[in-house]
Amino acid sequence: MLGQMMSQPLLISSLLVHADRHHGNREIVTRRPEGEIHRTTWRGIAGRSRRVANALEGLGIKQTQRVASLAWNTDRHMELYYGASGAGMVLHTLNPRLHPDQLVWIADNAGDQALFFDITFLPLVEATAARYATVKHFILMSDRAHMPAATKIPGLICYEDLLEASSDAYDWPQLDENLASSLCYTSGTTGNPKGVLYSHRSTVLHAYAAVAPDALNLSSRDTILPVVPMFHVNAWGLPYAAAMTGAKIVFPGAAMDGKSLYDLFEGEGVTLSAGVPTVWQGLLAHTEANGLSFSTMRRTVIGGSACPPAMLRAFDQKYNVQVLHAWGMTEMSPLGTVCTLKGGQEGLKGEDRYSVLSKQGRAIYGVDMKIVGPDGKELPWDGKTSGELLVRGPWIVDSYYNRHGEDILRFDDAGLGWFPTGDVSAIDPDGFMQITDRTKDVIKSGGEWISSIDLENIAMGHPGIAMAACIAAHHPKWDERPLLVVMKKPDAKVTKEDVLAWFDGKIAKWWLPDDVVFVETIPLGATGKMQKNKLRDEFKDYVLPTA
Repeated sequence: MLGQMMSQPLLISSLLVHADRHHGNREIVTRRPEGEIHRTTWRGIAGRSRRVANALEGLGIKQTQRVASLAWNTDRHMELYYGASGAGMVLHTLNPRLHPDQLVWIADNAGDQALFFDITFLPLVEATAARYATVKHFILMSDRAHMPAATKIPGLICYEDLLEASSDAYDWPQLDENLASSLCYTSGTTGNPKGVLYSHRSTVLHAYAAVAPDALNLSSRDTILPVVPMFHVNAWGLPYAAAMTGAKIVFPGAAMDGKSLYDLFEGEGVTLSAGVPTVWQGLLAHTEANGLSFSTMRRTVIGGSACPPAMLRAFDQKYNVQVLHAWGMTEMSPLGTVCTLKGGQEGLKGEDRYSVLSKQGRAIYGVDMKIVGPDGKELPWDGKTSGELLVRGPWIVDSYYNRHGEDILRFDDAGLGWFPTGDVSAIDPDGFMQITDRTKDVIKSGGEWISSIDLENIAMGHPGIAMAACIAAHHPKWDERPLLVVMKKPDAKVTKEDVLAWFDGKIAKWWLPDDVVFVETIPLGATGKMQKNKLRDEFKDYVLPTA
């Protein structure tokens, strides 16, 4: 016997309809790439998103065809999020930080029909326009006043002209909730990026999970500033979660330096932000150098890579900002875990509290996880045993887009599929998961594992160190030993001996790095993560002093 409830599809357009009807006057603020601060509302976004849908259909783009964006976090990008997906097309967010050759490859692999781009990327698109195999329409996301007098892009369309010529009268189609809605490619460090194709259903369910109290704890009273780019896993789902709750959104555009972000935080009353650790390093450097504090921001979501414990303490102790340490992947939409204390843990103080908060957190409802050994058998949740982390759930990928014949899932004895994350993790009895390393980054010394992440976190607690990366260097006896690559803070006087002494009493002695190398810069990938693969290439022939 079936339940007697209405069956309504979970659609991205329904989020916008809800925000329009119930939170229509809530503000959306953008520092646009052209420089001005632009203000609109959820009602304004809804109307212009309907114009986008009409415009796309007018260009001849059909349902399930891909529409690409090359854009910062802006109100116009938000209109594409809802206009394209709501009309049944697939919004494909391109990462402008990738190499042009990769951008062209990704767009061709996706079969993009149109490319919408910010004025910042005009030179990039001019240099690559002739190389796209499937793109038929190029749209500059600006107004007539900022259109170039001459361009190499054939038939370049002005976004504001396109919308002005399109009606805001549009009835969102009632789609199958399993229809593809958006596409994001991984920023993999080896081989070509892999496409992850999200559905309307997976996106709405992910938004439901994100707003929960033990997740990001969002409400209509929040003002959210997503520093994490809208081209990076849909800004971690915040544009959808904000519509679901009616929160105010502040978009930083292309200006994401410490001063620009701080000015928006204070000027717009931001209560929650989200980004990778490298972004917060710049913000904290600005606040510390100028003796500033935060008057409204009380929560920041830090993910993408592990939050250094020193950063967690700085936000908590100096600025009274709660760090929501989170973990996920492009393949997970991306939210998997968030670190919030459980009932009975509210009274934890000092190091006991920080030892919990430094973990990646507990799985939110909708995500199941386990750790397994080399034999594929599940390992205990004792907080000590590490194994490969596997996950499953309704917003987790089961296959990559347009890569046929590649079986990425692991199947257990019951025939249930699990996605292998590539992370090495431990889970404690309370369900708190902690990443101890990536399977490709873990250092295997004499058959024992050393966590590169733990060594990096300790190193970055040193007052003179701006960034640190730990990689494996070849050793004739132990196979691999830790090599610490360090970038100093400006004017810091730090020696190898200072760094190694910093580890005293913090780790087992056999974990101590065999050497320290100082560099001017540590390479960062397209999403702000350290590119250890490049460091491994650079130091592949490095001879350790103990070797």
